[in-house]
Amino acid sequence: MTLKIGVVGTGNMGADHIRRLSTIIANAQVVAVSDVDTEQAKRMAEVAGRARVHSDGHELINDPEVQAVLIASPGFTHAEYTLGCIEVGKPVLCEKPLAPTAEECLRVLEAEQAAGTRLVQVGFMRRYDKGYRDLKQVLEAGEIGTPVQVHCRHRNASVPESYTTDMGATDSVVHEIDVTRWLLGQEIVVASIFTPRRTSRAHAHLQDPQFFLFETTEGVLIDVELFVNCQYGYDVRCELVGETGTAELPEPAGVHVRRDLRHSVPVPADWRDRFATAYDTEVQDWVDGVRSGEITGPSAWDGYATTAVAETCVRALNEGRRMEVELIARPAFYR
Repeated sequence: MTLKIGVVGTGNMGADHIRRLSTIIANAQVVAVSDVDTEQAKRMAEVAGRARVHSDGHELINDPEVQAVLIASPGFTHAEYTLGCIEVGKPVLCEKPLAPTAEECLRVLEAEQAAGTRLVQVGFMRRYDKGYRDLKQVLEAGEIGTPVQVHCRHRNASVPESYTTDMGATDSVVHEIDVTRWLLGQEIVVASIFTPRRTSRAHAHLQDPQFFLFETTEGVLIDVELFVNCQYGYDVRCELVGETGTAELPEPAGVHVRRDLRHSVPVPADWRDRFATAYDTEVQDWVDGVRSGEITGPSAWDGYATTAVAETCVRALNEGRRMEVELIARPAFYR
């Protein structure tokens, strides 16, 4: 059975997903799209093979031919459209964030639990990257002993002027928040943010770099260096430090060139280059899960917990102090 999918939002991320669903993903077909930019929506409808164009996301969600929904619209619309999917019982893959605030995320959790079945998967694609999966396998096999520290680096060549200091936590470091929670199987319960000397390459309103320090329920320390104007490319790193050894995320594969007394290897230009295969694996996993009736990817709980930590980071930055993360008790539904 081919899963008939509607895509809400046809900007950069939505367009990538439409192409992916139309050319790479098995047993899936994009049958409907929607976007506030109707001309862009029409262009992507043609890419999908003449999919229907809806004027709004709710109209698409209620389209009787749409069996599942992928949400790639702006973050502030995510909770609204996800709740719309839950209301009509349609599975949904929602790009991060599940919602901009923990309060909105809790509304999604409550609605999904009331529905009585898992319908929501959140788009934390790093969990599908082979390097991160290998790290988790090494850790769970006990090869480095009990984890005590995690070191992360998240660097972009540059960001647009619209990128704000708060987005360091809410748009960028959310990936490290989620993937370290997943790697360790622990919640982050304390956040501290430090602001080193600003790079001259950042826009005047932006504090860059930033340094994040997290503490987990079992006392593991996680540090994240965020540097979004590093100039040289997109560079993501992660090292797990255990009691008896360490495990490090491998560098992306690339051709090593030695010439003119130099040794060089290409650096990815952006996150789409670095995690293209992870996105493919993520979406295929979601499609397969919907078709089998068992969604197993990042849950609405993961969306909530990550947003709660990101919100705490913003407060910690603004108040200049270490802050505890306020989380509700994890419902049995998400265990």
